[in-house]
Amino acid sequence: MRAPPRLGSATLARLPQAIERPGYDREKVEVGVVHIGPGAFHRAHQAVVLDDILRRGDLRWGVTGLSLRSPTLRDALQPQDGLYTLAVSQAGETRRRVIGSIREVIALDASPIPLVEALARQSTRLVTLTITEAGYVAPAPRKPATAAGLIAAALMTRRGRGLGGLTILACDNLEGAGRRLEELVCAIAAAIDPDMPDWIAANVRFPACMVDRITPATTAADIEAFSSYAGVEDRAMVRTEAFSQWVIEDRFAGPRPEFESVGVQVVSDVAPFSKAKLRLLNGAHSAMAYLGGLAGLTYVHEFVQNPAGAAYVERLWDEAEETLGPTVGLDLAAYRTRLMARFRDPAIAHALAQIAIDGSLKLPPQLVSSLAVRTERGLPSPAIDLAIAGWVKWQSGRDDAGASVEVRDAGGGALRRRLARLSAPEQRIGALLNEVSIIPAPLAADTRLRAELVDALRRLDTKGARAALVEVF
Repeated sequence: MRAPPRLGSATLARLPQAIERPGYDREKVEVGVVHIGPGAFHRAHQAVVLDDILRRGDLRWGVTGLSLRSPTLRDALQPQDGLYTLAVSQAGETRRRVIGSIREVIALDASPIPLVEALARQSTRLVTLTITEAGYVAPAPRKPATAAGLIAAALMTRRGRGLGGLTILACDNLEGAGRRLEELVCAIAAAIDPDMPDWIAANVRFPACMVDRITPATTAADIEAFSSYAGVEDRAMVRTEAFSQWVIEDRFAGPRPEFESVGVQVVSDVAPFSKAKLRLLNGAHSAMAYLGGLAGLTYVHEFVQNPAGAAYVERLWDEAEETLGPTVGLDLAAYRTRLMARFRDPAIAHALAQIAIDGSLKLPPQLVSSLAVRTERGLPSPAIDLAIAGWVKWQSGRDDAGASVEVRDAGGGALRRRLARLSAPEQRIGALLNEVSIIPAPLAADTRLRAELVDALRRLDTKGARAALVEVF
């Protein structure tokens, strides 16, 4: 049987009428945005917002994607002229739309020079990044080019050519990601030219931002199902939910897209939005990933469709919400209701194993930040304690039934090896509390917290996650 043709400019007309097309002349699009890390989340979020901008007639904001890890996405999108399909699922229905904002993807193969040139070209005005929490650590010696290193090199090039600065938006689930990226870029640039930090301060802006859209991993079955439906093959398609949010600090260097025209919130202070998202959505996601994974569950919706699981998430939110102040423009009660509806939707099929990746980097902003506030106030945190204990037990690589689970964590290997040599809950919690990158020293010194974490881990060891969830109450 002959394979279907690939999605591309020449095959757009063959698509079913129900699939939306870009609706603008892509040949007239100017590339004004460079995105570092054009994975599934970018293609479900920032690239879609920019596609909305292009649809409104402002053709200055096409995208060049820079892939630092692998040429896989470049090789998927290049034969498709940068086109891919966004499949938005909600309440059992799926809407499909072809996104045309990505004009090219450049992969870090033999040389970083093409990537630096993309960042340094005159038309580039905005740089966005989705590089995960692991992308914001200082580069190790002899490490391949990092996002911060490429940006530093590009800014030095722009300065040498007499070009202006850039607006650089770090769009990852890390509080203060923009500030952290600015520190890394300045440190790298200063090591080469001590005057560069002053030029960066005068010409470059790193606004804070918060992004939100649940984006499950696309599977081979998803691609095959789309091919059967559409009659063309799309190797870069993305599945996502209907909800999407982007909140950006109003601090830009030079021209920018009219974000507000397509629903993006441009505000003076992003921090309250970011904290709420990290501690409510992401904190619950991490808790469900480890406790649900230990219980043998596969998806988020399975966790909250169980009454004990839903009640646990609500208790976790109660604890986290008490650490949040009032936020103009954010109704926390409505936010929680919307979150639970998103979690319950089986159409999203968000895998717990996907969420569980890189937990040692996610725990501090998502769970430990709330725990620190509550501990300082003398408040108990049984739901947060259980989530953190769940992460500790997850490091064993076995669920409660003894089945093997994959532990993928770029920053947690050393601690995982230490935990493997320990058995008693007191010893394993002690090893966690000695890891200052996860638990700050003042928090680790709290004897009551230590006892509560030990008790939570002991309950997981002896009774399993399903029973422990009920006992939180």
